[in-house]
Amino acid sequence: MLRGLLAVFIIVPAIEIFLFIIVGRYIGLPLTFLLIIGTGLLGAWLMKREGGAVLAHIKAELAMGKLPGQTVVEGLCILIGGMLLLTPGFFTDLCGFLLLIPPVRRKAKDFILNWLRKQMAKGRFTFHYRR
Repeated sequence: MLRGLLAVFIIVPAIEIFLFIIVGRYIGLPLTFLLIIGTGLLGAWLMKREGGAVLAHIKAELAMGKLPGQTVVEGLCILIGGMLLLTPGFFTDLCGFLLLIPPVRRKAKDFILNWLRKQMAKGRFTFHYRR
């Protein structure tokens, strides 16, 4: 786990710096700056739109007496995607946009749920219930 986090904190910024240099050389510094700001604004708008749809789905499931577990995981994907879009950089923007696209988000949700099931099967999660 620590190795993975260390890799993320070293590799992702290195990729971002590389992409900033390449894009800045290709389109110039002012357009690169505007592109970074524009993707952040577009990402915030997409996160609001997609998040609102998922929130409405969660409310509908609760109104029907269902637990919205899978929909909550989908909402988590939207939250992570939005956070990535608000982070300056082209690589993180790409990852964030992908998480906001419904078919890609469903694949990510399935991956997360599969991972959680495996962790539970291995006994790595403990659940406590209060009544």
